[in-house]
Amino acid sequence: MKEICTDKNLIAYCGLYCGACKKYLQEKCPGCLENNRASWCKVRTCCIEHSYSSCADCQSFENLKECKKLNNFIARLFSFFFGSDRFACIASIKEKGYESYAQEMAEKHIMTMKK
Repeated sequence: MKEICTDKNLIAYCGLYCGACKKYLQEKCPGCLENNRASWCKVRTCCIEHSYSSCADCQSFENLKECKKLNNFIARLFSFFFGSDRFACIASIKEKGYESYAQEMAEKHIMTMKK
């Protein structure tokens, strides 16, 4: 099993921190950036097409909740059931930068900020 570490390359396009994800740590998932099988993810596809490291780099929306790719039905269900706040994750990346965000998430051993 992998150890939780600080690595900005383990920040998913949607702002989750793969470096603290159980599936990543159990080596059942390569993490968002390396998961080429995740072609179903519209957020991932959009970020790759625009050469964004994450939605934090997007300038198309003043309020990211207007983005139908990031704020879709499945994302809202995930947020509801798991208390995940990807918008807070993206805001934190914008405020602190990728390195500081990855460090904070690794230190707290969390993959998402909670609502």
